[in-house]
Amino acid sequence: MARIFVVDDDAGIIDACRLFLEREGHQVESAQTRAEGMKALGESAPDLLILDVMLEQPDDGIAMARDLRDGGFDAPILMLTSVGKATGMQFDRDETILPVDAFEEKPISPSRLIEVVNKLLAGKE
Repeated sequence: MARIFVVDDDAGIIDACRLFLEREGHQVESAQTRAEGMKALGESAPDLLILDVMLEQPDDGIAMARDLRDGGFDAPILMLTSVGKATGMQFDRDETILPVDAFEEKPISPSRLIEVVNKLLAGKE
């Protein structure tokens, strides 16, 4: 089906995404840092990127999304994070500040993850 790339510093999140997405027939690749993710994405673009906000730095995911968009990356980006719950702040997509296609809070249920991924891959989110 689709090639999905996950960038998250939490190996458990990567493993859970891999488990549920591979069960749906997707190929999943991953990185745990912004630098690893940027390098891998520079070599080949996936059909969808799942990205955490906080990696090595608190805003690495946001900066990575902006850098990718500025560089012409046009695949959908799903941002997963627990920042909203931890800070009480609400985040949402924004063309300039947060150029992602969907934003979901962790923890995300397997069924919601699959639902959002399918919508993004179909261009409906």
